[in-house]
Amino acid sequence: MKLNRFLTLSAMLALAAVSSLAQGQSPLGRIIGKVTDGMTKEPIVGANVVVAGTGLGSATDIEGRFDIRRVPLGTYAVRVSTIGYLATTVTDVVVGSAKPAELSVGLMENEIKIEGVEVTAGYFTKIPDTPLSTLVQTNEEIRRLPGGLEDVARAIAILPGVAQVDGGRNDLIVRGGAPSENLFVIDNIEVPNINHFGTQGASGGPLSFINLDFVDNTSFSTGGFGARYGDKLSSVLNISLREGRKDGIGGKATISASQFGLNLEGPAGSDVNTLFSARRSYLDFIFKAAGFGFVPEYWDFLSKTSIRLGSKDQLNILAIAALDNVKYFNDTENKRFENSRVLGSDQNQIVGGVSWQHLFEKGYSTVSVGQSYVDYHFRQSDSTLVRIFSNQSLEYESSIRGDVFVHLFKSTELLTGVQAKLVDFSADIFLRPFETRFGDSLSVDARFKTTGFKGSAYAQLSRVFGKSRLTVGGRFDYFDLIDKYIFSPRVSYTAALSPATNLNWSIGRYAQAPSYIWLAANAQNRSLEFIDVIQYVLGVDHMLRADTRISLEGYIKTYSDYPASLVRPYLVLANTGAGFGGSEDGFSSFGLDPLVS
Repeated sequence: MKLNRFLTLSAMLALAAVSSLAQGQSPLGRIIGKVTDGMTKEPIVGANVVVAGTGLGSATDIEGRFDIRRVPLGTYAVRVSTIGYLATTVTDVVVGSAKPAELSVGLMENEIKIEGVEVTAGYFTKIPDTPLSTLVQTNEEIRRLPGGLEDVARAIAILPGVAQVDGGRNDLIVRGGAPSENLFVIDNIEVPNINHFGTQGASGGPLSFINLDFVDNTSFSTGGFGARYGDKLSSVLNISLREGRKDGIGGKATISASQFGLNLEGPAGSDVNTLFSARRSYLDFIFKAAGFGFVPEYWDFLSKTSIRLGSKDQLNILAIAALDNVKYFNDTENKRFENSRVLGSDQNQIVGGVSWQHLFEKGYSTVSVGQSYVDYHFRQSDSTLVRIFSNQSLEYESSIRGDVFVHLFKSTELLTGVQAKLVDFSADIFLRPFETRFGDSLSVDARFKTTGFKGSAYAQLSRVFGKSRLTVGGRFDYFDLIDKYIFSPRVSYTAALSPATNLNWSIGRYAQAPSYIWLAANAQNRSLEFIDVIQYVLGVDHMLRADTRISLEGYIKTYSDYPASLVRPYLVLANTGAGFGGSEDGFSSFGLDPLVS
């Protein structure tokens, strides 16, 4: 009994001592980052950075950097302000003890004044040359979205104006468009598709291979985007990856609903830092144990290295690999029957790019060199394992792009650029004779190999007139495989009706070249036109308070020259690309029919 009392008393004293020690040494964290001009990218000196509700803060140094130490662990809002710029508040800043929370904040000049009232940006980031239909989200905002599942593509699927054909896939229908009409850009490098098990010629798939832990923010435009972006009709998803840790090497193991992996990051010298992740699915173990006749398996890898070349130059190196495979188990008659309804999809997508940014007195220039390689192997057999359809395609693109932004005058900005892209495409396609619902027979046995060239150039001018901003631009695109070119003018306008209310409108032409696979199966398809859409957007947004905004927009999209089948009159390729596109929809996504614009 005495021994028990002694042990109990000792335990209570030890617990009290540990509790006292813990209270006296509460873990603290840091918030570091950089503040720049949102247009010219120049660092802003002397900006005030305050952690709301703590009394903690800092001012930026000559390089625009700040370091706030001894911040209690938790989630905060950080307000950044300075004279001549719109103040902004970054929400959901998570401070932990493992590593500093790092922010990259771009402030916009306060050019529009209304009767002496200062207009502040508050909690919402607005892109001046794309005032409509654009949403900027931080990493933590995406992570907390209900139904987002920490998937960058799925997070935008729940936004207004965006729909999914199937809740299990990220085939995005943006304002009535098709899944093939969406553009993905990562750190200024175009990526054909950011999803595993994608549909060729489209941009969807069951889940994204972008590691959310490495995302700084995303900008998603569903209409009215500027002349900088082209060859897509409906949307642009611009993903900015953060830089790696600069204070030391770190990492973590990850596991989610469908995959496990490893993240590593850290410095490799005073001016070099890197990020790396490797992930693998474990669904194949579950599918096989459950007795499924097929098993999907994937790997993905993501790496970014940032190199500072002095105070005015930076080099970013991006590498992405996504490896997808479907394995079949045809050991029973029932499995062979079930597998005959599945379009097998083996894919390898590899993307690499180097981007160099140079700052000068009134602007910046960016030069990007990128390469993408996509190896598609689709196949489907009947229950006797006789081939119904197969498609072995290789798409290889090499591109170089240059952009220049110049602040010409206090309220006038010019953005211009050019891009050249070399295309190497080959396809070996077989389709067993197939009878359409109109009684026509369709069969394909074709081999196609070619090289091509895509070129584009654009310019846009933005100017502030008192209470309003006008942006006028134009874009020229050329594709030699169809020997066609097209010019796309675009105009956007925003007017401040009051300190809290803006009126926005835009008119633009958007063009997209036919998918490579559509040109392969039938020589007639190489006479197709650019797909063309004219879009009109009118909207108004109103700030109820600093952290609450209401937006209302209406739009009209007028399409022309969309490819349609000559043997299946009901088939317009605007309706394809959602799903795997196998026998259940007559393999319509692959453009096997003779087509006409």
